[in-house]
Amino acid sequence: MSEENQQKTLSAIINPVGTMQVLSNREVQKLQDTSQKGLHRLFRQCCLAVLNGEHESDCAEEMMGMYQDFDIRIIQEQRGLKLELINAPAEAFVAGKLVRGVRENLFSVLRDILYVSSHISDDPRFDGDNGTDITHMVFEILRNAGAFITKQVPDTVVCWGGHSIGREEYEYAKKVGYHLGLRYLNICTGCGPGAMKGPMKGAYIAHAKQRVKRGRFIGLTEPGIIAAESPNPIVNELIILPDIEKRLEAFVRFGHGVVVFPGGPGTCEEILYLLGILLNPANKNMPFPLVFTGPASAKSYFEDIDAFIGKTLGAEAQQRYQIIVDDPLEVARTMRDGLEAVTRYRRQHGDAYYFNWLLTIDEHFQKPFDPTHDNMAALELKLSLPPHELAANLRRAMSGIVAGNIKEEGVIAIRENGPFQLSGDPELMQEIDALLQSFVDNYRMKLPGSHYEPCYQIAQ
Repeated sequence: MSEENQQKTLSAIINPVGTMQVLSNREVQKLQDTSQKGLHRLFRQCCLAVLNGEHESDCAEEMMGMYQDFDIRIIQEQRGLKLELINAPAEAFVAGKLVRGVRENLFSVLRDILYVSSHISDDPRFDGDNGTDITHMVFEILRNAGAFITKQVPDTVVCWGGHSIGREEYEYAKKVGYHLGLRYLNICTGCGPGAMKGPMKGAYIAHAKQRVKRGRFIGLTEPGIIAAESPNPIVNELIILPDIEKRLEAFVRFGHGVVVFPGGPGTCEEILYLLGILLNPANKNMPFPLVFTGPASAKSYFEDIDAFIGKTLGAEAQQRYQIIVDDPLEVARTMRDGLEAVTRYRRQHGDAYYFNWLLTIDEHFQKPFDPTHDNMAALELKLSLPPHELAANLRRAMSGIVAGNIKEEGVIAIRENGPFQLSGDPELMQEIDALLQSFVDNYRMKLPGSHYEPCYQIAQ
């Protein structure tokens, strides 16, 4: 390691915070197993992402390369467990001590990775191909993380948006978060930078004004994306789901309404996921407040998104959301009213406030999609498909582009095999190409200043 990098790292032994105080010998062995099937590489990568939260990057491979000598080990003692950090990013420390929030999130990583490995993946009661079982997996992971407050009325707003946004859009996201926070609402995001950090920062200030003692800033992530979108410092409840599909289901079952800020293919994936679910006839009468918003400069962005949805999924899909431009106060009012409707609906139908059991999610949206070159090329992209099926396949296409842009395995696959190939109805492919090109032109694929080489090719 160079002298420069040595100056940026520290080593330390830290005590646990939270409920996980001891581990069994088997659990320790799992976390320290460096074989291909072991958990150590996953544990190390997620912990490094948490420690590296002050550094805004969108390349997992780059982050892992910056700290090749980082390692984390379990120290098992009679009095309990400790974590030994070796060559960890120095920015995570103050006066030689690990920042409290970073320490809490490290043990959240430990909790979730072990729980999924020991109680979900290896449990024969859960069938990964069964939609009901997948929903129960999501429920069990959230419950184990202590995410549920049983008697609290709906108050959690999910905020989606790009990690790669300009300063104006970031400041606008903060203002929206501020007005949501003044109404005692909590914020749940993908936990990264940009439009995921802005609403949390704004709501944090509003909570301070309202003397909210325990504001909730929930970050939902998954192993493939956490290194590219490290948890921002405001996250005080970090939860790691096993894959992108379970992460998305956690958003819509745990959250009570969604605000969407400008973003790139990842945000488009989230929009398509939710609209595909809401288009299911079983969910027709279920209130689910959904607002698209941004500053005045983002008006054309939402016009493009709205036009794309209209041409692909139809007018019914367009009726499931509102577009509010340059009016943070109206966004907060609309969301507050929407959550009151959600509360009435849950009460009338006997559904839990803390987990949306009544929401019907088709298995097309639940089963993990592996974005290999073959799977991307095989996607059926045809306007003749039922809208919810087309939404599912468009969501998968966007998920693959996210993987090719920022996820370590996806970046490596693109480097070795070239861009993903997408094909389908000519009219639909033109719409997809135009939308993706608008993301490229407006620097929504990568962080500003980063050179972008497309990880996809559209067949015309």
